[in-house]
Amino acid sequence: MTSLSPSELSILLLEPSETQRKIIITRLQQEGVTSIQTAATITEAKEIIQRHKPDLIASALHFVDGEATELLQYIKSTPALNDIQFMLVSSECRREQLDIFRQSGVVAILPKPFNAEHLATALNSTIDLLSHDELDLSHFDVHNVRVLVVDDSRMARNVIKRTIGNLGMQLITEAVDGEQAIGLMQDNMYDLVITDYNMPSVDGLALTQYIRNQSHQSHIPILMVSSEANEIHLSNVFSAGVNALCDKPFEPKLVKKILYQLLDE
Repeated sequence: MTSLSPSELSILLLEPSETQRKIIITRLQQEGVTSIQTAATITEAKEIIQRHKPDLIASALHFVDGEATELLQYIKSTPALNDIQFMLVSSECRREQLDIFRQSGVVAILPKPFNAEHLATALNSTIDLLSHDELDLSHFDVHNVRVLVVDDSRMARNVIKRTIGNLGMQLITEAVDGEQAIGLMQDNMYDLVITDYNMPSVDGLALTQYIRNQSHQSHIPILMVSSEANEIHLSNVFSAGVNALCDKPFEPKLVKKILYQLLDE
């Protein structure tokens, strides 16, 4: 196992308000973070990233020269940078605005103001994504667990792959929606399905119903990863046969715990 501590993390704080920068820096230092760079604009942040790649970017949402989504897209679309973790720090509470970040695979969304527990959870999730801590399973060699990851967001699939890859899973197949997943399952056997809820064509609920009622792999464990908040929808996925549900953004430590429960029972 290779693990880090907050003092080893390199963080770029992107915040236009000098007052907010000072507050967040103090909070980061209280959590043991010592390597902190700051920027006030998207342009400045890009320049810093080119000189020194941080482990984590903690960013506000709005800037004089753009939005945080622009920087996130830039990072995720640049191969040399797409392992940088991204954390949004914002007072924004509109679901449609935050869903963009949830679907993009951010490590955390912190409210303004946030408390010490919020920040500690986000930093721990970052450390988990940067560390390697393989699952020690009784019934499987973790390297041989065949996983089908289903999500219409490439960035979300990459985050899931990285998370479970750090746990030792190497045999990972991707599908862009439930329709493609069904086609793959007709020709291949898997030990675990990790699927999004909201997808075009065939969504996570329909995929679960197919697996449980029509496939020859009806007993396979299904972990659903979703930003869905509708209680009726969530009740429906459990009724359909989902074994466990994780929020987006999810915590790697929670994913590890759930996978132990699903695979080591």
